[in-house]
Amino acid sequence: MLSTFIIALREGLEASLIVGILVAYIYKTGRNSYLKPLWTGVSLAIFASLGLGAFLSFTSVSLSDRGQELFAGVTSFIAVGLVTWMVFWMKRTARTLRSNLHGKVDAAAGTGPIAIAAAAFVAVIREGLETSLFVYSNFQSVADTTSSAVGLILGFALSITLGYLIYKSAIKLDLSKFFTYTGVALIIVAAGVLSYGVHEFQELGFLPGPDAFVWDVTSFIAKDSILGASLSGTIGFDTTTSWLQLGIYIAYLSAVLSAYLSKSPKKEPQKAPVSS
Repeated sequence: MLSTFIIALREGLEASLIVGILVAYIYKTGRNSYLKPLWTGVSLAIFASLGLGAFLSFTSVSLSDRGQELFAGVTSFIAVGLVTWMVFWMKRTARTLRSNLHGKVDAAAGTGPIAIAAAAFVAVIREGLETSLFVYSNFQSVADTTSSAVGLILGFALSITLGYLIYKSAIKLDLSKFFTYTGVALIIVAAGVLSYGVHEFQELGFLPGPDAFVWDVTSFIAKDSILGASLSGTIGFDTTTSWLQLGIYIAYLSAVLSAYLSKSPKKEPQKAPVSS
């Protein structure tokens, strides 16, 4: 539940802020006629994201057992790569996001309503497709899908509410700290999804050591128990974890978290040339 809540809260708020920035700028520049194409683009992006989720679910259930393992493993690796890229992208572009979106609106306004709809679609679809893929992969790695679905709904509800309140200036939120903390949480969730993908590839025989367990605690922690589901949904804990799973989990967390939390080096001001 917690993992899907974090995913929905983080990605939902990003999308809400993007839409809020676009709407506010259209109002500010007196281009109210562009609101309809903007919401059309946003709606199309949402439907496309839902369509991807439906496609992933339909495809997975229509495959053989081996095909399902391969599909789950591949989508897990893709989801981890995409989420890792996105948290670094947001860290790098957060300060210039508003000005970049304003520039896209100005550029699209000179072309017409279709360009405005396309700009809104592109701005939102990135978050939507990432969320669909990551949520699907996360659902495959947790035991209790019901609580995960509840977490997903609550996360989206809170993100939309926060986005609206920020847009209305009803609350102030330190977005820099919010995205940093949720970025760390997403990386931890991604490590669990990565471990799950490794497990699926081990079961397929693509990776070695499927039975070389670091621990096997299923005798007193069942995978579908409250404790097992909670640990699986938060830190990606598996009751039967191989050495390869653990090694890749630790390596990913160590490398990505250290890079994510490191401060970008400040550029030193260039010194004026000394005249002779």
